[in-house]
Amino acid sequence: MSVWELLTAVWPYLLSTVTVVVSLLATAHVVLRKRDVRAAIAWVGFIWVLPLAGALLYGLLGINRIRRKARILRPEQHVALVELEPHSRGPSDLEARARPLIQLVDHMVHHQLVGGNRVELLVDGDEAFPAMLDAIDHAERSVTLASYIFDHDRAGEQFCAALGRARDRGVEVRVVVDGLGNMYSWPPITRVLDRAGIPVARFLPTLLPWRMRYMNLRNHRKIMVVDGSIGFTGGMNLREGNLLALQPRHPIRDIHARIEGPVVAHLQQAFSEDWYFATGQQLSGERYFPVLEPAGDVVARGIPDGPDEDFEVLRMTLIGALAAARERVRVLTPYFVPDAALITALNVAAMRGVRVDILMPARVNLALVQWAAMATVGQVLERGCRVWLTPPPFDHGKLMVVDGLWTLLGSANWDMRTLRLNFEFNLECYDRPLARAAEAVVDQRIAASRELTLEQVDGRSLPVRLRDGVARLFSPYL
Repeated sequence: MSVWELLTAVWPYLLSTVTVVVSLLATAHVVLRKRDVRAAIAWVGFIWVLPLAGALLYGLLGINRIRRKARILRPEQHVALVELEPHSRGPSDLEARARPLIQLVDHMVHHQLVGGNRVELLVDGDEAFPAMLDAIDHAERSVTLASYIFDHDRAGEQFCAALGRARDRGVEVRVVVDGLGNMYSWPPITRVLDRAGIPVARFLPTLLPWRMRYMNLRNHRKIMVVDGSIGFTGGMNLREGNLLALQPRHPIRDIHARIEGPVVAHLQQAFSEDWYFATGQQLSGERYFPVLEPAGDVVARGIPDGPDEDFEVLRMTLIGALAAARERVRVLTPYFVPDAALITALNVAAMRGVRVDILMPARVNLALVQWAAMATVGQVLERGCRVWLTPPPFDHGKLMVVDGLWTLLGSANWDMRTLRLNFEFNLECYDRPLARAAEAVVDQRIAASRELTLEQVDGRSLPVRLRDGVARLFSPYL
């Protein structure tokens, strides 16, 4: 028998053996590493239903390599942060009812609550973008900007021009754009910034073969800090769709915030860590971290979250806030595909007599996510939560308000991608006037929305319910 004939005879057995070995190894990795049982079961199913291809997909999308890389990089980093005075927990400062939630977040977040802040909500790009551009135009020392999406369109060009003017005045400008978000427009904005001589870094670019293993881990943060003293954060990407006055083809509603006071250092630290992660360069000194004076009455703290040492910090914060709620909870999110623990926490709050209002868009920009959400909302409606569908344009806003005291705003959605895979940044705030302003935004949304009932969810046709149910099976990957 010739060598060719021998290979022809044995190759099916060799391929089968390799397939079984690879599938077993991948399955063992899932069993040992995946904490979420549903995600583990889903990945094991993929691995065995799609021989070799399933293991390859798990290798690309299912393994969190960032936590290991972060342990190597971050201990070497020594960011020169200003020592902040922590907020006093005396009874005259915060109500006793807030203490359990404060204690919970204290255990998880390396930042302490700091007082003396001013937080102003900015609704839509029509309010946020002019405020951000004005801050850049008045910058004297530094501008740091991070965005998941920074489109090359009319809005993006305004920011590029403002950043260029700042650089020409001698201001140090640093920009971080997510490697995937950078490709939402063409040519990418990073090319424009490069040509303008503005230092820009792509966070985990994924087109290179050796980078593809990080393709499922995205930097979803939206942070801008001017002179280390004025901060902006929220859910708003830099794109034309946010400028509703321009009547864009794909309009987007959203919420951002302008921040002054000691907590701005938390935004700057999050940016500096991302800049170091992407470039290996440290940002330090008074140009980036000046002494910050009190600017208002809001007690606040930055909550970074990501697939590194901050893993699941935000998820546990949400669960804790729901457990601490006594009167009402308002949740505004564009994507509502929470895991079982969050669904249970929402239901338990509602059954304790807390009024729980959840606002989500009537039409989501991602069909698969909308289908999965429709297969999920019935689980909270049946226990007394109320769900409101906001009308077009697509509402990308993210807010949570508890008992008219605690406000959470930032980049995070209520889905498992946000809470397990993305790098996110949120701000928790204890202040009744700010909570009233946030609830006014929610009330305006509710006034224009229609309530979704359990009867409507159960009344979907069988094909639609099957479609939505199948989409929900993909929630660990969404």
